[in-house]
Amino acid sequence: MATAADVLRIATYAAPLTRDGPGLLLRDILRGDDPQVTAHAAIIAQADPDLLVLTDFDYDLDSIALRAFAALFDPPYPYLFAARPNTGMPTGQDIDRNGRLGEPRDAQGYGLFNGQGGMAILSRLPIDAGGVTDLSALLWRDLPGADLPVLDGGPFFAPAVLDVLRLSTTGHWIVPVLPPDAPPFAIMAYAASPPAFDGPERRNIRRNRDELRLWEQVLAGHFGPVPDDFVITGNTNLDPQRGKGDRAAMAAFLAHPLVQDPLAGQPTADWRAIGLGKLRVSYVVPSRGWQVVDARVVWPVPDGDPAFGAHHLVWVDLAR
Repeated sequence: MATAADVLRIATYAAPLTRDGPGLLLRDILRGDDPQVTAHAAIIAQADPDLLVLTDFDYDLDSIALRAFAALFDPPYPYLFAARPNTGMPTGQDIDRNGRLGEPRDAQGYGLFNGQGGMAILSRLPIDAGGVTDLSALLWRDLPGADLPVLDGGPFFAPAVLDVLRLSTTGHWIVPVLPPDAPPFAIMAYAASPPAFDGPERRNIRRNRDELRLWEQVLAGHFGPVPDDFVITGNTNLDPQRGKGDRAAMAAFLAHPLVQDPLAGQPTADWRAIGLGKLRVSYVVPSRGWQVVDARVVWPVPDGDPAFGAHHLVWVDLAR
């Protein structure tokens, strides 16, 4: 039986720590009285994960906002990782073919500026930042078996778009984690496109599915050796039973022989206010080598509190 010292709590949270312009999140963190920052920091402190993947956190080049946010916790998170996300990254192309170039929907991933709503990792365990495999630059067309959108019997995207359009809406990272006196493991983090806001070409549904397919390719060994122990985590924006998107694909992924699903059937987001109900979209999915000690979705707040948003923190306690 695992002792408390052997157990690691891995969490993900799609907390909306994002603003409409660069530098504004840092301003609100440093101000010290922003209700949204305070609310989400309190939830994280209550869950007290050893490693947390945030999937809606604004990126800045020197991780100044991330370091300021990490300093809010006691004990603090000394190990941080963030790479430039695809959100808001200009493509120079009219991606949605509406005749208006340079809109947020024409970026690699939707965003008002490059870095809006990126990903970040806070950890009390050492991270090998130099050993990270960042798959975020992979072109969509280059994914084996890519399901590119089609309209009126032909390709939706022009060749010039396919030459630049990346698969990842936000990013796909394989991050080595180095626990003291224990074997290393990998965090595989991502945040996928919502399978919504589509036209008849169904490009967002297809992209969402292919972002999940990239992990299937990783687990098949097509992007290097598969780590002995890993945790796939983040916001898939895909429920295996309800909502839009390729639900069967999510269900099949959770049944993959290399992974286990500690929180089957538990919703992680509440969109009842807009008629979508409660959906499961955030996941912590460990490989089979882990012993799952406990797992939970944190629902501590009254319905409809605007400070918290729709998403809820998910954590899993793991031992080996």
